[in-house]
Amino acid sequence: MQIRSLMRAATVALAAGALWPAAAHAGTWCSAGKPVRFAGVTWESGSFTSEVLRFITEKGYGCKTDTIPGNTAATETALARDDLQVWSEQWTGRSEITAKAVADGHVKLLGDTLPGGTNEGWFVPEYVVKGDAKRNIKPVAPNLVSVSDLPKYKGVFEDDEEPGKGRFLNCPSGWDCERVNRRLLKTLNLDDSYTDFRPGTGAALDAAIESAYQRGKPILFYYWEPAALMAKYKFVQLKMPAFNQKCWDTLRADNSTSQCASSYLVSHLKVGVSTPFYQAEPQLMDTYSKVSFPMDFLNKTILEMTSKKIDGQTMAKQFLRDHPDMWKAWVPTDVAQKVQAALAS
Repeated sequence: MQIRSLMRAATVALAAGALWPAAAHAGTWCSAGKPVRFAGVTWESGSFTSEVLRFITEKGYGCKTDTIPGNTAATETALARDDLQVWSEQWTGRSEITAKAVADGHVKLLGDTLPGGTNEGWFVPEYVVKGDAKRNIKPVAPNLVSVSDLPKYKGVFEDDEEPGKGRFLNCPSGWDCERVNRRLLKTLNLDDSYTDFRPGTGAALDAAIESAYQRGKPILFYYWEPAALMAKYKFVQLKMPAFNQKCWDTLRADNSTSQCASSYLVSHLKVGVSTPFYQAEPQLMDTYSKVSFPMDFLNKTILEMTSKKIDGQTMAKQFLRDHPDMWKAWVPTDVAQKVQAALAS
């Protein structure tokens, strides 16, 4: 009996010892004075989310924080190596670097900052299909619903430089979506009736869409959300074939020689954190996992940032002041009080 008791005690001690390292490190990153380094995300939604997280992390949890600039590949690699601790807006299914880091246990993806995920596809202004009585615009393609309807309406979207064909406004060359759209035009048998027009920059893409919209002209284009234009104007998204993972992979792969049609992958926006930081600050990770912005809210936020030239840090403070009902649901009461005190000062 005594031997059995000793064996049981030893087993319990071993089990507790196996759990001890993780528990011993919990809550020790910030209290040890180690800085939390955020990836310097440059696009509006990512910059905004990053600065919201950063303010809460610093003012609510007492952590030292910093922002490290760099291109996407470099900062994702840094996150995997724990040279960075937080990447505020990871689009799932879009990065091989992050996918490998998650599989290898170096990175954790938390929460769902955009419920329902992203939205990408082909759009036309709403007045093309429904008209706009206030602007005295009549519908020119009232039965346009799907990409399969486009051959019938190539005259509506006529390309001035190539009469007899419609124009599809693609992404700039070098963007991942440019390759996907180029291949979709072919697999959907639209390359005979539409030209593949690629603007030089993202700004040129936006300018072309805005110019057409303000003049009430038809335009067929690729776009995505969250994005400012989605809050500024009314668009209709054209239906595409159902999402198919194998087809999607062929549309994206650089070395693909044969493709099949698919809708765009719906990415979920998550907070990427290095595993050592994740293990050290469980309460903070719980907060990160609750961060969430509705699509309409995020679109409007991005629009305000772009139209008023507001940077992510300023927009984050404005959000925290104006929408305590939203962010207080993410944090404990004592953390909320610290954040509000910092805002007041």
